Amino acid sequence: MGLFDVFKGGGGGINKHVARVANRRAQQHERWESIQVLASDGSEEALRALLTRFTIRVDPSITDGEEKNATFHGIVKNGDAAIGPVRDFLEVADTLAWPLKILKELQSEEEVTGTLLELLSKMDTEYARDPQKKIDVLANFEERKDPRIVQAVTRFLDDMNETVRFHAVCAIFVQDEAQDAADALTKALLAEESVRVRMMILDGFVERDWRISESKDEAAKKLPPGYSLGKKGEVRKRQ
Repeated sequence: MGLFDVFKGGGGGINKHVARVANRRAQQHERWESIQVLASDGSEEALRALLTRFTIRVDPSITDGEEKNATFHGIVKNGDAAIGPVRDFLEVADTLAWPLKILKELQSEEEVTGTLLELLSKMDTEYARDPQKKIDVLANFEERKDPRIVQAVTRFLDDMNETVRFHAVCAIFVQDEAQDAADALTKALLAEESVRVRMMILDGFVERDWRISESKDEAAKKLPPGYSLGKKGEVRKRQ
């Protein structure tokens, strides 16, 4: 499904506004009018069209910001009717910032987390030309606590992208259930080539006083300078 496939609708009096709201070549006052008309219309077609305004950038930047803020408020004022279109947009949008900001106004924290978990479940750990969206989802979990996060995030310790792996580690250690991923984190430490990812794992072990009991000798070979293992496998960090 392509980006604009999500926003196809029927006919009606708002057609010109649907076509114009994300048109860079339109005059500023024309796009502004279209934002207002679509927000007032409030139909599913209008809301889906409004969301396309977040897919373009216009000059000057102050105009772009004003139009996007107006779009944001125009969508939010339609309440629950906007949730479906915004969730669909979240799946196809290149970035999370605006749709996530809208959902935070319309859903509880638990519901927003569920939406992000559903989005993450459709992503894989293979090579991606642009993994930024995956990174953004994982980074968002670093600011949330939910018992579902550890299980959902753990598989990304094996992702092909180093930054994805880094944020997966960070997201796990924020959670109260981080212990559930202790074995997976140890395995990741043994396989990890990135020094910063290894250090993040080790810092988490130090903070929680976790031990590496199995594969201790192998783990010792993966320790960056400043880290060591005690006799019982406790991770130590030189101050």
